[in-house]
Amino acid sequence: MEYKILYQDAFPVVEVRLRQGESVKAESDAMVAMSGTVDVTGGMEGGLLGGRARRMLPGESLFFQRLTASRGPGYALLGHPIPGGIIDVELDGTYSLIVQKEGFLAAEDRIQVDTTMQNLARGLFSREGFFVTQVSGRGTVFLSSYGAIHAINLEPNEEVIVDNGHLVAWPDYMNYRIEKASSGWFSSIASGECLVCRFRGPGIVLIQTRNPSSFASWIRGMVPTGNGN
Repeated sequence: MEYKILYQDAFPVVEVRLRQGESVKAESDAMVAMSGTVDVTGGMEGGLLGGRARRMLPGESLFFQRLTASRGPGYALLGHPIPGGIIDVELDGTYSLIVQKEGFLAAEDRIQVDTTMQNLARGLFSREGFFVTQVSGRGTVFLSSYGAIHAINLEPNEEVIVDNGHLVAWPDYMNYRIEKASSGWFSSIASGECLVCRFRGPGIVLIQTRNPSSFASWIRGMVPTGNGN
């Protein structure tokens, strides 16, 4: 599979070039355009448990698209519905990538995509809920974000604190915990930063420069209410 990420400065898409018989898997609404030699089928990734888990995630689609160059070489353009970045990540098979629920865009067909359960405390307090996406295997994965994607490379024992709404992905071997942004709940809520993740290196944490939840709150504030305000 060959690919290029086009229009990186604004509203990027991935152009995937497939040899005959090659496939790429993508989120169900990711296909923008494709050649006439490519067929699209829908499927549930991660088996029955994966499907049930994804159904419990608000806004999360149940099925993936599988785009296959069935009748000769072909191409597909893949994008995501919100304005933001797209990056490619090469997995070497030695670790899994944990991805927030809207961060996965597409991957080579040999990449395994599953839903995995966080522990009870993380599930209760994380905006991602009990389930997150786990991507593993050897090959290329495409991640999407709201805003640009920024990589934070941590040295051993180095720490970084990230607002939950800005997380995109991190390797499964990294240590992290969820905590209040400030010493008390009142000051955390008053500051507008209630929950954060504290990561400890080594490892690379991928974050997005904008917060979808904050943007949604801003939109709600701009919509007129029934009382005329």
